[in-house]
Amino acid sequence: MIKDKLLPSPILRLLAKVLSWFVKRKFNKIIFNQIEIKPNHSFVFMCNHFSFWDGILAIFLVINAVDKVHRLKTIRIMTLRQQMEKNKWLKYIGSFSVSPGNLRSRESIEYAIEVLNEPGNLLIIFPQGNLETMFIRYIKFKEGIGSIVPKVKSNCQLMWSSNFIEYFESLKPNLYMNLLDCGTNKDFNFHRLEAEVNEHHLASMKKNIRFTKEPE
Repeated sequence: MIKDKLLPSPILRLLAKVLSWFVKRKFNKIIFNQIEIKPNHSFVFMCNHFSFWDGILAIFLVINAVDKVHRLKTIRIMTLRQQMEKNKWLKYIGSFSVSPGNLRSRESIEYAIEVLNEPGNLLIIFPQGNLETMFIRYIKFKEGIGSIVPKVKSNCQLMWSSNFIEYFESLKPNLYMNLLDCGTNKDFNFHRLEAEVNEHHLASMKKNIRFTKEPE
């Protein structure tokens, strides 16, 4: 496993402000809904995985929808080992590697559990595992999340965001981020989580994207 080597907190806070400024400059408008953020919890933040932008968008949303409500201690990102090897700087902003289907993935899972056992820590996960179009109609979760959450001992809140980018009438794209409170580790059920996320994802797509209604 390639472990994270976090920069000092003041530097990370400064980078977070720069990242927020950068994201706001890239989009015509950014729309997201606020959900209840539970105090004295750690957090699993999940979202759909359609581009290299996803990590940047996830951090932006975490900063603006979670950290502003309850100040976070750290943000970690579970990242494919191939990406970590290509982009060595990722470990300095909280990324650690995972190799699905590899024996070494056990170490990554145990580290993720360790992170989530500390209230105030947040872990970003992309449960699809692979890049897929944002307009996919069914999101299939890899088993990783089911190996992590049930073993977390502290209180842990799960969140999902379905993110969509569209241009419509603007030269710059609009960013729509649809947050869903997925409960906690105390009532976690892998198949129910997957079903709730898919229902939310389709509803968010219909709400955010203009399209001709398909015939029955």
